[in-house]
Order: sequence, then structure tokens, then C-alpha cells
Amino acid sequence: MTQTQQNTLWQVIKITCAAAIGGFLFGFDSAVINGTTLALKATFDASDASLGAAVSVALLSAAAGAYFAGRLADKFGRVRCMLAASFLFLISALGSGMPFGIPDFIFWRAVGGAAIGIASIIAPIYIAETAPAHLRGRLGSMQQFAIVIGIFAALLSNWLVVRFAMALETNAILYTLPDFILQQNGGFANAYILGSTKAWQWMFWLEIIPALLYGFFALRLPESPRFLVSQGRLSEAKEVLAKISPDDVDDEIDSIASTFKNSAPTKLSDLFETLTNGKRRIAPIIWAGLGIAIFQQLVGINVIFYYGNMLWQSVGFTENDSMLLNVLSSIVNISMTIVAILLIDKIGRKHLLLIGSIGMTFSLGLLAYCFLTAATDIYGNLLLVGISGPLSVLAANLFIIFFAMTWGPVMWVMLGEMFNNRIRAVAIAVCGLAQWGANFLVTFTFPILSGTAGPGLTYALYTFFAFTSIFFVWKFVKETKQQALEEM
Repeated sequence: MTQTQQNTLWQVIKITCAAAIGGFLFGFDSAVINGTTLALKATFDASDASLGAAVSVALLSAAAGAYFAGRLADKFGRVRCMLAASFLFLISALGSGMPFGIPDFIFWRAVGGAAIGIASIIAPIYIAETAPAHLRGRLGSMQQFAIVIGIFAALLSNWLVVRFAMALETNAILYTLPDFILQQNGGFANAYILGSTKAWQWMFWLEIIPALLYGFFALRLPESPRFLVSQGRLSEAKEVLAKISPDDVDDEIDSIASTFKNSAPTKLSDLFETLTNGKRRIAPIIWAGLGIAIFQQLVGINVIFYYGNMLWQSVGFTENDSMLLNVLSSIVNISMTIVAILLIDKIGRKHLLLIGSIGMTFSLGLLAYCFLTAATDIYGNLLLVGISGPLSVLAANLFIIFFAMTWGPVMWVMLGEMFNNRIRAVAIAVCGLAQWGANFLVTFTFPILSGTAGPGLTYALYTFFAFTSIFFVWKFVKETKQQALEEM
């Protein structure tokens, strides 16, 4: 590799890493709620339905943020959207840590959700538009890698904050309470630390630091050359391309410009195609993108990261052990995402999705079996006794392994590259809306389904969706490995 090639590669990596900070915040903001659910429920005397709304409202607003992000990105640019997301993350972190009740907590979480939606769409667009074709899969996977790092940081910080609260707690009564009663009072996440503030409040406030860093680095990013070309700013586009892809800059500019030639601003109707009989339908490529986005959530992956603490405690684990399990699961998530980065440009996107679907079907089925055959204590709470406890932990981590090395990163990579230049931003926005909508549906319904039908039947439902995804990928998903964006 020549010195010029090394410099170019380093420039591309720096751009990708800076943009992926949005993914870190995406993961952190999504997962930080995990350690606070029982404390919030106790603090505000929330019902299962209101708790589900408090957790899932961020996902509903993320759907809206994702939808509008595409249009805003086409109008104002990718970098400005990153700056807007940074600001929203900041004020959400501040407000979520000092709510007066569930209603305003829901508002602040909705603000954070909008930021998540914007960041989730902008990063794959920006990375896909700045990365060379032969590296696009690996660099695009950095979005998911940043997400899982953010999830890990949130779960680790939650556990450390609780450990700190436990170390400061002088009320010996808390240590002698049965686990069930301790959970009803919010656990140590609801204990006071640093004056009149509680542990769960600091879990949210820790997000302020990466939110500020996101804005700082975004200010130093070059704009996407494809956006610049779409705005007629050809000289600026050439300057950016000269840094990230110095070979045949003029030819690259001409190729990009040809995809925008004589085209009006992209609208939703551009996602439809006209048949020979004159009828119009949603283009098959859009259906494929929607399916990938929706199935990624219907398998219930975020239940592990949003409700993991509550889930493990509901089947007999202590608060400390539950949070530690979440941290360990997050480490598995990170490790397997690295594996995905190494494999995605070798094995291909479609093959990884098929491997993931088969593996998730098996692991989710095993987890459902563990919950369905669990014993109960005198209070009627589920207990994983004997081999069921270790087996359920194994099954949950196998599920994370298969998701993290396949569907987790592959979905974001494919959404960033499967659509042509003209419709990319709008198409990703629609798919992002569907993805976050499915995320909201699963997250909102989990505490209700788990509380009525039990976690066993709930996970049996997720198993069904994982099984169905096998056939969807086989029939409708096309490989995009190493194809130029202008060929889509």
C-alpha cells in the first residue's frame, strides 16, 4: 500500500469513526433505560402499561425522527443533521434525569428518541456515501459496532452506579429485604447518592459527555460528496473526494452527477414503480428494505437490552446479578459485532442474514423452553432452578451472538447501500420509520405480554418471527457485496 493509499484509508476511517459516535449515542440512549425501569416504576408508582409507554415512547419518536431525517439530510446536509441530533441528545439526557413525573419523563425520552432516529439514519447514509466500495461493508458495520459499544457503556455505567449506591447505602434494612420486596421498592437504583439525587438519575446524566463529543466531532466532518453534487457544489465535492478517494476524482464526480441529472427533488411517490398495465406498486427493493428493517426488531433483540434487568430479576436473579448479566451479554454483543465486521465483505450480506435467522430461531426457542418450564415461588414469581438458570443465560447469549454477527450490522449496511443515489435518503427514512415502529411495538408490548402470557409464550412469539425471517431472506433479499452505489 502506497503512502497516498494509507493516508486516504486513514482519512476514511477517521470520518467513519466520527460519524459513528451517533451510533454510540443511539446504543447508549436506547439501553440506559434498562437499569432504571424498576426504580422509575417505584418512584412514580407506574403501572405496567405506563412503564411500557415510558420505555417505548423514545422508539415511537425515533420512528418520526428517522422518517424526517432523510428529507432533512437532502435539504440541509448530513453534517447539520448530526449537529441537530447532538443537541437533542444533550437536552434529553438533562431532562430525563430530573423529571417531575411520568408525563414529563415521557416527553424527555421522546426528545431523545427523535435524536436516536436522526442518528440511526444519518450515519449509514453518510458512511455509505464516503466509503470506498471494497470497504463499505466493514466501514458501514462501524455504525452497529458503535451502537453495541454504546449499549455496553450504558449497561456498565448502570451497574457501576448501582454498585456505588450499594457502597454508600447505610440503611442495613435494604440488605435484609427479600429480593422481591427490594425490587418493588426500585432496588438500589432508587437509592440516594450525591445529596438528594438518586442513582437512576445519574444513569441518564452520564449521556451528556458523549452528546457533547458528538457535536464537537461533527463540526469537523466534511460534507458528503454526493450531497454536495446534488446541490451543484461540484468544487467542494471534488475537494472531499480528493481526500477520501483520490483516484479518478473527475470521473467519480461525473458518475455521481449522472444519477441526479434532470431529476426533481425526491418524494415518496418515487418509491413506487409503474407496471406495464399502468398500475403502480411499491418497488420490490423497497419491500425488501422494509422486511429487513422490521424483522430485525420482531425477533425481540431489544427486549434483552431494554428490559434485561427486569427480565432476569423476574425469574429469580438478584439486582446485582441481573445487571452483571447485562454487562456480560453486552461484551458478547461487542465481540460478535467485530466478527461481523471481519466477515461481511467476505461472506456477503445475504449469507450472514441466513446464518443469523437459523441461529436465532434455535436460541430463542431454547430460551422460550426455559421460561415455559420454570418453577414458581410462594409469591407466584417464576424461578429458573437447577440447569434452567445456566441454560437460559446460555440461550440468551447465543441469541445475542447470532444477532450481533449478522442481523445487527448487516441491516444498517444494506439499508445504506441497497438503494440508488436518487432515492437513498427517502427510502432509508421509510425503512427507518418501519424499523423504529416495529421496535416500539415489541418494546411497548413486552411488559404487557410478559405480565399476562408470561415470558415463555412471549419468547415463543419472537421465535416464530426468527423462523419466518429465514424464508424472507432466501426469497426477497439480494446480495449487495462490493457493488458501487451508482450501480444500485
